[in-house]
Amino acid sequence: MSKLSLDERFQEAIRNANEKIPKTSVPQDVQLVLYAYYKQALSENISYSHHGYESDEVITAFKQNAWMQVRHLSADEAKEKYIEIINQMLKDRQ
Repeated sequence: MSKLSLDERFQEAIRNANEKIPKTSVPQDVQLVLYAYYKQALSENISYSHHGYESDEVITAFKQNAWMQVRHLSADEAKEKYIEIINQMLKDRQ
């Protein structure tokens, strides 16, 4: 059996997050961290544009703040961090 590439492991972690971990069971601070790693993994450029309603402004601010905190990571580093958190969450659920 061949070893999975980083991208394959990242895609597997995303599937596991969506299929095996109920969003309601994940604390909001962890959701923000996962969001930040996910966004950094997919695009290293932070966009500050906002096209929502006022009620979304606080949520958007928290998301952008979380993302800014991981902007120093490369895409690969962010993928590894995302994978680590999801794997730990799956392990804790057993």
